[in-house]
Amino acid sequence: MNKILNIVTSKGLTYEQKVVALAHAAENSLEVLSIPEKTRRYMDIGAICDLDEGHAPYRPRYVMPDYEKAVKTGCEFLQLEAPKDLDEVLQFLTILYRHVPSITSYPVYLGNIDKLIEPFLDGVTDEEAEKKLKLFLVYLDRTITDGFCHANLGPEETRAGTLILKLEKELQNAVPNLTLKYDRDITPDSYAELALYTSLYCANPAVCNHRMHKDTYGDYGISSCYNILPVGGGSYTLVRIVLPKLASEAENKEQFLSKLLPDCLDSMGNYMNERIRFLVEESNFFETSFLAREGFISRDKFLAMFGVVGLAECTNMLMEDGEKTYGRREEADDLAEQIMEVIADYAKTAKALYSEVFDFHFALHAQVGIDSDHGITSGVRIPVGMEPDCMYDHLRHSARFHKFFPTGCADIFSFDPTARNNPAAMLDIVKGAFSLGDKYISFYASDSDLVRITGYLVKRSEMEKYYEGEAVLQNTVHLGGDNYRNAHLENRKVRALT
Repeated sequence: MNKILNIVTSKGLTYEQKVVALAHAAENSLEVLSIPEKTRRYMDIGAICDLDEGHAPYRPRYVMPDYEKAVKTGCEFLQLEAPKDLDEVLQFLTILYRHVPSITSYPVYLGNIDKLIEPFLDGVTDEEAEKKLKLFLVYLDRTITDGFCHANLGPEETRAGTLILKLEKELQNAVPNLTLKYDRDITPDSYAELALYTSLYCANPAVCNHRMHKDTYGDYGISSCYNILPVGGGSYTLVRIVLPKLASEAENKEQFLSKLLPDCLDSMGNYMNERIRFLVEESNFFETSFLAREGFISRDKFLAMFGVVGLAECTNMLMEDGEKTYGRREEADDLAEQIMEVIADYAKTAKALYSEVFDFHFALHAQVGIDSDHGITSGVRIPVGMEPDCMYDHLRHSARFHKFFPTGCADIFSFDPTARNNPAAMLDIVKGAFSLGDKYISFYASDSDLVRITGYLVKRSEMEKYYEGEAVLQNTVHLGGDNYRNAHLENRKVRALT
């Protein structure tokens, strides 16, 4: 009751943020999941973390509607006919987005936004389109007040995409998070360079290796931070194994690899299946959702994301000489790969309930971390302050570990503002990284107000307001502000083009 009263009387939350927090508190008052004592112990020590999804799953964590189908057919439940012009498609999308659920209570995926809009630009001048798109983008930023909202561009160049990139540089919006799907055989250099040039002003868009993801499920989208998921489906849940918390329980490296880690993985998989079971069999989400009824999502296109975080710290803890050399020494990286092989073997052999789209197995995801993490580096990244001096060594290291993660793995690089003068060189970095096997990469300039935290965007100016105790519009400023401080992200190595 005190927690609820604290929410009600908080000066640091907006009305909308209080409503969401109160709903979450109500959900957590329930105990409907069967959780064995051993699993609870792993959760108590922090080795298994459910990312505060709630005690009674009643909606999937990430929902990826087929917006292209919706635009073509209209939506009976929302009494919307298929749009016929630019005004109608923008209104159609804003209404539909309002009714798409997720773990955040906001849509985490807005679709391939350029392709949704492109067919409706015929006969519309750039000046007219820019005005309408600007209003649309401002509406999204001010009403979807959560940085985990994501929209996609590419891989083809579109007029709509070009206009959106131009406007994003001007607007400096934190929402939506944008990703360019990039394929050097499809995406013109000039278009990719425009995207990278834009990112060095507003940290948007990031760049995804389209070649490596296009055949994972067929049609894919990128949601939330950088979650690669099937369009028309999504993810039931994302639970993570916090490797350094588990490593602190290990007797030695051998015992960790052969006994402790496999046992924890098994407990985590069983817990995830219990969450999926309740969601599918008892919550009635798929029976009651108009998205499912009208074919914009399908239950058999959902999977289970098996999160991994803190590989760097885990590896360093298990090194017999105690040296913190993950990302800098071959012996440490060999051990890290051993750890990932154990995890990957479990994911590809254990059964994940109701996960037909991924052959009934768990899908590994390099989880980005949360605001309460201290001394735990996102996914398989190299810790801030320990980055190799040579960026190409950093990218080669990343490629070695990106290969394990079909549902997303990413790296973030801060660049000196002078990089804006040479977007072609930035594109060369992307081409080289993707040729090595890197899956996803993002950039921002060291002087930018907008910074990428772990995968989402937050403004430094908004974080300062939060630190002063002011209520702020976007709830991810709370998460980003704490994470920025806890992970010392201001110390990210600033790269320069040479």
